[in-house]
Amino acid sequence: MNNTLPYVSAAEAVKHIQSGDRVFVHGSAATPQCLLKALALNCDHLRQVEIIAVSTLGELEIAKPQFKDRFYFNSLFVSENIRGAVNGENGEYIPIFLSEISKLFEKGILPIDVAMIHVSLPDKHGYCSLGTSVDVAKSAVKHAKKIIAQINPNMPRTLGDGIVHINQFAAMVECNDVLPQVRYSDRIAESEKIIGTKIAELVDDRSTLQLGIGAIPDAVLQSLTHCKDIGIHTEMFSDGVIDLVKSGVITNAYKKKHRGKTVAAFAIGTDKLYHFIDDNPSFAFLEADYVNDTRVIRANPNVVAINSAIEIDLTGQVCADSIGTYQFSGVGGQMDFIRGASLSENGKPIIALCSATKKGESKIVPHLKTGAGVVSTRAHVHYVVTEYGVAYLYGKNLHQRALELMKIAHPANQEMLEKEIIARFGSNQYRVS
Repeated sequence: MNNTLPYVSAAEAVKHIQSGDRVFVHGSAATPQCLLKALALNCDHLRQVEIIAVSTLGELEIAKPQFKDRFYFNSLFVSENIRGAVNGENGEYIPIFLSEISKLFEKGILPIDVAMIHVSLPDKHGYCSLGTSVDVAKSAVKHAKKIIAQINPNMPRTLGDGIVHINQFAAMVECNDVLPQVRYSDRIAESEKIIGTKIAELVDDRSTLQLGIGAIPDAVLQSLTHCKDIGIHTEMFSDGVIDLVKSGVITNAYKKKHRGKTVAAFAIGTDKLYHFIDDNPSFAFLEADYVNDTRVIRANPNVVAINSAIEIDLTGQVCADSIGTYQFSGVGGQMDFIRGASLSENGKPIIALCSATKKGESKIVPHLKTGAGVVSTRAHVHYVVTEYGVAYLYGKNLHQRALELMKIAHPANQEMLEKEIIARFGSNQYRVS
């Protein structure tokens, strides 16, 4: 078997993309910037190329208005770099659970013409790794008609599902890009530190954690030093896990699925993290349709799922992907893990959010904004945590839920919420306390 392919320039590689093609772009820390920049510089002949991706990091030239006749974003998640396109005239958003995205490729609902990926150096057998982002990329690679890859010595070789042979590539480009550096711990505000502490108090020894994106998950990890034998089964993680692994807090010793291994679909962080996961057999990077499968999640006992929200109404409906009709992010894996944790033995599904915006507007609201999306329904929500406390909604009626949520709202907004509660439910406290 021929295990070698000649490297070509990025400009030559992107010639495989033709007008009308649907192109999958590898995401998160594996966003193939070298190829994307070459595509922006060599696209004069292209029209209506459809770009699909989950999340991408870094500047994205082809998302700028001057490229609107050449590229169209049909996104499975809305990252900061494409919000303008998706909320303008150059893109749309497909609402879907992260666990189900692979089915779109497998069933031919979104057939892929070209997959643009970012991989590690090949080993002596010719196998590369999808590195920091296996998630849905492995399925995209499997079902794409053509694969063009940028090969980077800085991409960690992660173990698990993300192994791809160079013979599958239509073109290979050599690059030496520095991976995105994201330090969630630098973004932790005082209110988020308090939330992290309150969530950590809910975490028992031998729990299995799922961590969403953002500062709050790292704030939780910083508060877990008292715990023993924590497990990780999560769609993503960041630098916050490193010290807990080194100190022996994270052992994965009591998980029923993948005992002894930290399981994830992707990782975003700094070089410290990328070096730590490189060729590290204690980490398993697996496909999202497995990692986020509710049946797999619930198989572990004591699952604690920590996810965020943009706003939550007084009955417990969670909006986590939009600000009114403005598409801010996506459904992602929140519902996969909220449901999985609720079905896990002694599981704890948690929605965490600061009580108010920077402008002082309450994030606990009488009604979601017009056009807002409900990512987690009120029937799925158990714990809600703000810097002012923990509301436990499971088994409570609508009136009880509203009162519990009012208690953890910002004090400046509690009077407004109380008036709304009385207007909706009346002042009768019978069987409400």
